[in-house]
Amino acid sequence: MVAPLPVPLIPLLPLAAFVVNILAGRWLKHRAAWLSVATSSLACALAMPLCWKVFGGAHFAHQTTWLMLGDVPLQFGYLLDPLSSSLLFMVTIVGTLIQVYAMGYMHGDPLYSRFFAYVSLFMAAMLTLVISNNFLLFFMAWEIMGLCSYLLIGFYFEKDSAANACKKAFLTTRVGDVGFLLGFLTLFAAIGTLNFQEMNALLSGTATGAAPLNTAMLSLAALFIFCGTIGKSAQFPLHVWLPDAMEGPTPVSALIHAATMVAAGVFLVARSFSLFTAVPGVLPAVTTIGTVTALMAAFIALTQHDIKRILAYSTISQLGYMVTALGLSGLGAGTFHLITHAFFKALLFLGAGSVIHGTHVQDIREMGGLFKKMPSTAITFIVASLALAGVPPLSGFWSKDEILLTAFASGHLWVFGILLLTAFMTAFYMFRLIFLTFFGTARNPKVHAHESPALMTLPLWALAVGSVVIGFPGSPFMHHWFQKFMAHAAHYPEYEPSLFVMGCSVAAALAGISLAGIFYLGQKNWAENTARAFRPLYLLSLNKFYVDEFYSAYIVKPFHALGRALFGFDEKVIDGAVNGTGHVTMLLSRIKNWIDIYIVDGFVNFTGAFTYFLNSLTRRLQTGFIQNYLLIVVVGVLVLLVFELKLI
Repeated sequence: MVAPLPVPLIPLLPLAAFVVNILAGRWLKHRAAWLSVATSSLACALAMPLCWKVFGGAHFAHQTTWLMLGDVPLQFGYLLDPLSSSLLFMVTIVGTLIQVYAMGYMHGDPLYSRFFAYVSLFMAAMLTLVISNNFLLFFMAWEIMGLCSYLLIGFYFEKDSAANACKKAFLTTRVGDVGFLLGFLTLFAAIGTLNFQEMNALLSGTATGAAPLNTAMLSLAALFIFCGTIGKSAQFPLHVWLPDAMEGPTPVSALIHAATMVAAGVFLVARSFSLFTAVPGVLPAVTTIGTVTALMAAFIALTQHDIKRILAYSTISQLGYMVTALGLSGLGAGTFHLITHAFFKALLFLGAGSVIHGTHVQDIREMGGLFKKMPSTAITFIVASLALAGVPPLSGFWSKDEILLTAFASGHLWVFGILLLTAFMTAFYMFRLIFLTFFGTARNPKVHAHESPALMTLPLWALAVGSVVIGFPGSPFMHHWFQKFMAHAAHYPEYEPSLFVMGCSVAAALAGISLAGIFYLGQKNWAENTARAFRPLYLLSLNKFYVDEFYSAYIVKPFHALGRALFGFDEKVIDGAVNGTGHVTMLLSRIKNWIDIYIVDGFVNFTGAFTYFLNSLTRRLQTGFIQNYLLIVVVGVLVLLVFELKLI
């Protein structure tokens, strides 16, 4: 069915804002923000009726031929199904609220218009990705998002840390993107299409006249495509770029590196779900990567001190939760957590930005007692943290419980145990952050905090409301409507709610919160004593499992050495040969010049001088007097006679 509203306008509106802001931003100044917010709001207004119709059972799709590849038409179009409409709903709402917040946060920045131009371009790319109906258009939008991530991480490019962070993010995610590219090309070779609907029909066996599937090529395609998820969603071992991405402005961290772009990797697996279920041998690898990432990132977050980096590792961990759910064939659970996480994690990052805006510090050890000075920020931050920790009835509880239920009911008890431990650590490190930041006494007398302006706090309250209510469509109160809604996108196993799993989830959250309260509000010396008692584990967490050091020692430095060697070879051998040829040519030229000057020109000059001498002598003999000529004749005759007489 063709949508009643022009769906392509949804991404084109923010794209128009990008074009105007990038070309006329210096004249628009603060009005650049209003243009970005207005176009994003209008895109949201266009998207909501369409999403509502899809929620009611409608399905919209349309495509048109872009160009011909021989006899094969390359078609681009849109697809609004349960999966894409859920993401469209989330991206437009969260993206618009973050841009409103950024109007206050970025106020006074000399690159104000450029920031909103980049954000508008990102919104256009993300919305294109969400509604795309084939892998090629999806990949094009995917790469534009990567460009925006690079530009916004390095937005403060005059700082070395920001410049290095954007290069690190760009190079790390390119590894995954190359895998993604190889993946959908392999898939095209295997089934002859890049269209999502056609792929689903072929892999589910519902397509008429379909040829037998090449399982080996499909498995290879699924593994390559999952590499894109590992890179974009910061899964182990390509997770190292996301914490450094916090060098960008905080609204960027909320929009791109918490709520939307990093979720695109999870969305990629969900969009390719029919492929992954057609070759189930790949799913254990997906589950393992997700589980390891969830546990590792949560363990690292326990000891970090930068407020944004704690949230960055929390994001990596929660993305691991989503990937694990998809690996366990829990499409509904993984997508549900993706939606709820976007609301409360965006709120957490914006809350962290509000704290930084009000205190001008990011180290939680320099904070304390901010609740009274920043009540709106503190209350909304606590609401988001409770949702992240999985405290009922907030949204995070319902979505996280679905993932735990999927692991438990599917018989993967080791995954269930690891995810439960991760939930405990999540509650602990989040309330460690809260207790050190908002409670107790101020630890740095130089920090004079103040509440952020209404332009920043109103989006916090809006996201806080979302963090409370967005989970109810997937809860028992609404008969798990979201999971049943997603079942229209693909078949996956459904499990009955388990009181045991719910009890374990709540117990893990309350235990983590209670232990954080004891360590950081009660027996404050216990944290230091525990760190000393378990120093190897403490250092392992503090130093992030030494993964960066490993990459530096065994990848970065060897490549630098190789680069220096190649540079030396180029300089000494290649350039040496070229320069040597030039030097030989110059030497031969000098020799030729010397020969020309001293031999050829010398001979010519000598000949000329001799000729001149003869001419001078001859000229002297030509006197014009007849008697002189007769004398010469007589002398000549006498000389000949003498010569003849001597010969005789």
